Amino acid sequence: MNKTVLITGGGGGIGFGVAKAFAKKNYNVVITGRNSEKLKKATDFLEKEYNVKTLGIVADGSKEEDVKKAINEVKETFGELNTLINNAQTSKSGVMLVDHTKEDFDLAIYSGLYAAFFYMKYAFPLLKESKGNVINFASGAGLSGKVAQSSYAAAKEGIRGLSRVAATEWGPYGIGVNIICPLAMTEALENWKKEYPEVYEKTIKDVPMGRFADPETDIGNMCVFLSSDEGSYITGETITIQGGSGLRP
Repeated sequence: MNKTVLITGGGGGIGFGVAKAFAKKNYNVVITGRNSEKLKKATDFLEKEYNVKTLGIVADGSKEEDVKKAINEVKETFGELNTLINNAQTSKSGVMLVDHTKEDFDLAIYSGLYAAFFYMKYAFPLLKESKGNVINFASGAGLSGKVAQSSYAAAKEGIRGLSRVAATEWGPYGIGVNIICPLAMTEALENWKKEYPEVYEKTIKDVPMGRFADPETDIGNMCVFLSSDEGSYITGETITIQGGSGLRP
């Protein structure tokens, strides 16, 4: 029986790259998001390209009822969940702290921190049964204090704290919990590069390999490893991926 992975925001960007990495390993792939057309396009591609079972669920991670229904649908369809990857996040990146509104701040906290909390909470029974894994995505924005990313950084730092507590609480049940801080070349990052060329140049100079990571081969494969028997001993770690390097500080 194939294992099952759930990736929030798996219809595009980093999430879709991660989905392809798991599909190559014959996982049943569940992706969630708010855009039904995007989800269908992604699931159709995965099924055709890799001949795996897929499930696209329209769900807003900031809404608790949406998350509960999504987890129930995974259980009804596949009967188990082996890996949960909290990737989805929306924010007002590029807006200075003093220009943020409460609505701007709430957007980042609810779409990122609350979503990770809801998915972890309701996936716990399935993960406990499978002795599975949780991989949450944080960010270097919080680690280094990136300009104009206050709400995004706050959400991601909250996710890091939540993950550390979960790693401690859930370790006895055989559940691994890890945080990845990815910096990957996606369409969104290409747009950011064009909008903030000076910040981009400064950022890329700080990456030893001189490139950003690939969503599938770098980040996706790291997620697959952490979900494997060989990587299951790793928990409570922060793994930073820039230019293909996996570092555990």
